[in-house]
Amino acid sequence: MAVPPLLPLLLALPLVRAALPSGLVPGLGPAEVPLPAQPPDALFAAGAEAYSRGDWPAVVLQMERALRARAAVRARLVRCRLLCANATVGVAEGADPQLEPVLRDLLFFRGLLRRAACLRGCGPPEPSRYVLSEELDREFSKRSPYNYLQVAYFKMNRPAQAAAAAHTFFMANPGHQEMRQNLEYYQAMAGVRDDDFTDLEAKPHLSEFRLGVRFYTEEQPAAAILHLEKALEEYFVADTECRAFCEGPYDYEGYNYLEYNADLFQAITDHYMQVLSCKQGCVTELASQPGREKPLEDFLPSHFNYLQFAYYNNGNYEKAIECAKTYLLFFPNDEVMNQNLAYYTAVLGENLAGPIQPREEIQAYRQRSLMEKELLFFSYDVFGIPFVDPDTWTPEEVIPKRLREKQKVERETAARISEEIGNLMKEIETLVEEKAKESADMSKLIREGGPLVYEGASVTMNSKALNGSQRVVVDGVLSAEECRELQRLTNAAASAGDGYRGKTSPHTPSETFYGVTVLKALKLGQEGKVPLQSAHLYYNVTEKVRHMMESYFRLEVPLHFSYSHLVCRTAIDEKQEGRSDNSHEVHVDNCILNAEALVCVKEPPAYTFRDYRYWWCLPPEGTMACWPWVGRSGVEGQRKLSWGQHGRSGGDLGMREGCSLWDGDPVLQ
Repeated sequence: MAVPPLLPLLLALPLVRAALPSGLVPGLGPAEVPLPAQPPDALFAAGAEAYSRGDWPAVVLQMERALRARAAVRARLVRCRLLCANATVGVAEGADPQLEPVLRDLLFFRGLLRRAACLRGCGPPEPSRYVLSEELDREFSKRSPYNYLQVAYFKMNRPAQAAAAAHTFFMANPGHQEMRQNLEYYQAMAGVRDDDFTDLEAKPHLSEFRLGVRFYTEEQPAAAILHLEKALEEYFVADTECRAFCEGPYDYEGYNYLEYNADLFQAITDHYMQVLSCKQGCVTELASQPGREKPLEDFLPSHFNYLQFAYYNNGNYEKAIECAKTYLLFFPNDEVMNQNLAYYTAVLGENLAGPIQPREEIQAYRQRSLMEKELLFFSYDVFGIPFVDPDTWTPEEVIPKRLREKQKVERETAARISEEIGNLMKEIETLVEEKAKESADMSKLIREGGPLVYEGASVTMNSKALNGSQRVVVDGVLSAEECRELQRLTNAAASAGDGYRGKTSPHTPSETFYGVTVLKALKLGQEGKVPLQSAHLYYNVTEKVRHMMESYFRLEVPLHFSYSHLVCRTAIDEKQEGRSDNSHEVHVDNCILNAEALVCVKEPPAYTFRDYRYWWCLPPEGTMACWPWVGRSGVEGQRKLSWGQHGRSGGDLGMREGCSLWDGDPVLQ
């Protein structure tokens, strides 16, 4: 049996669905959703500690308590926010429109103050005691507690529960090979049935939807209708929960809070747009399946596509017309659906079909969504606050004309870049096949000191200053705004352990690594998950650096793209005390150094075979980082670096971001 490693004691707990009360009314207190005696992180820590000493009953006890505690905290938070939204609604309604602007402002802020007072009153008595860190939330989304539980259940000879816990963990981590092996082992065990492999964290709306589609495919319309209608009910429960969770504190990007100085209305705008963007993101959240990269496309409208045909097959033309008209709210020009509607109308009769309207709750949902999109697109156009629309059905007129034209250019550029990358990879493969001899010694072709070809770039240290050969430090490669945009891209697109075989701390337990490649950034941009302009900038800067190095070193053969990686390295606060070492051991990425023969052989176990490696640095603005050059005699040179350069030394707190690029001879790629 593979067992989970001893993880840090403060880990996130998996999602347990918070039950929403029906009919929230003002005056109804939150006492019906009591807080747990112990916060979930403390209970989880106790479970992890019990795991380390092999106390399996205690692991199960504490982990199950932690799951219930997490559920209670989330349920109370949702209830509190919905309660206060209902209790304070309409406080400014009925105000005389002829009132002075100052008085209207006072009425507006009176409503805000009352809502804030309500939220404070129904919150926990010790708020900080129940707040979980971002790292906890990340682990929570990975369902880490079930990794512990499946081992504990197995050790206690409870294979059915172990199978359920293992399956639940694996659904969110389909690439986890050890858990795959565990599941195969459980399947072969006596006493374990197929229905024991249950996803304990399954989202009800997705489960009902899958059942409905299955019965639809099996041509059982009555059963399909039952489950698809239930899926819709559960969808709006989940949507309400998701939107309530968006109303948290303002999320500063990196260290931006140090320079944030917005006035009252700009600060309100920034926070409210962040909340609205999060609420729009619930469309993607609710359509996402554990372990799957892409969400279900047009998830909510697709319910009505299935339902209209299921009702037709069940002989219920009134409902078929209602669902067809509801679907057309999202896609009014859908040719097939309009043909279906015309057929249903002809069968039922215009006098009966005409009065049938789309579902009211969907009309309200669409109206709310479009109003939110208008505000978000306006703020994108005027203030530059990025917004990625999660829906494909948004009418074009909702987007400002200037922004529509900009997005069209970005889409065309993204398609062109993707095509260029594909052609480049094919070209490299062709070169590899055609080239039969060893690559020329690059060092013989180098004549350092060529032009940098880009305005604003300047050499601050050359090979001589850095006590070696083929070394250079260049300033002015990136502007401050480009640095900030790449930092925002890292925050939005980077994933833990990317580029390090999934290891979040590949070099030292004192740091965590998050990264994203050019291709992944462009794909995320095309899928609407990050702004396309940021992905374009990432690609363009990598090309800029490559051309700059070709020119500066006067290379007679071109550099061929091998790998680009935008990386965020964060020092773990509690593991920095007393450190004076480097951030990780010095190692050679590209070849095996033979110091006596003065050659570097490109063969395993070198990480990979490349000829050039270059970095640009994105530390927080106003900070510096130290980057050493290492040779046969140890550290031969070092440089303090700032924005647009690269570096890192051990023991410094906070976060550093940078991009590493490798190029070389195509035969070695």
